[in-house]
Amino acid sequence: MAGHSKWANIQHRKGRQDEKRGKVWTRIIREIMVAARTGGGDLSANPRLRLAVEKAKAANMPADNIKRNIDKATGNLEGVTYEEIRYEGYGIGGAAIIVDTMTDNRVRTVADVRHAFSKYGGNMGTEGSVSFQFKHVGQLIFAPGSDEDQIMEVALEAGAEDVITDDEGAIEVLTAPAEFETVRDALQAKGLTPEVAEVTMRPENTIALQGDDAARMQKLLDMIEDLDDVQDVYHNAEL
Repeated sequence: MAGHSKWANIQHRKGRQDEKRGKVWTRIIREIMVAARTGGGDLSANPRLRLAVEKAKAANMPADNIKRNIDKATGNLEGVTYEEIRYEGYGIGGAAIIVDTMTDNRVRTVADVRHAFSKYGGNMGTEGSVSFQFKHVGQLIFAPGSDEDQIMEVALEAGAEDVITDDEGAIEVLTAPAEFETVRDALQAKGLTPEVAEVTMRPENTIALQGDDAARMQKLLDMIEDLDDVQDVYHNAEL
């Protein structure tokens, strides 16, 4: 199945994330705490916490930090309680944006997100206004030049839902969220290491933005992503 070109977009996004490494630990700690609080501190019984801890290790977070934040979340240590809130809205050219936050102050967070949208020409929407344009999936993306036949064979046998090759030759493996770890581990066991591996909100369709529109959209996304309470931002713009 052919797909639109995603590779440039993915590389661009990874580059932007690399520039913001200072915020990575903060976001991972919040994810660990919420995952542990909602699903318990036992890694073997809590897939969300397992993924958060893997992210922490990949970001070189010390094991003591990881354990301390799990203990805070499960009541063994005193800590802040975060709640998860999702905001939805529109960016430049009607592009759809989902903003996932974790906050200890709902009033502050909604004000910050609304301000970011309005400053760069976006609009906050109501709950459900754009989320129907996205699908919650496990996503593994391999660089152009990867062994498409082997990836497809291993992924589908492990339970993947689809394997898509885009115009530039990047290979995208899609799974149900619950099957993500199984498929990823099966691929890695065969020496197939993806450039991107995450459970995400994947847009069903994309909107191409160029020139000034693309620049304005990037400013809007940057401002939202830089907010302290924002964990993840998903959108359907091709910049």
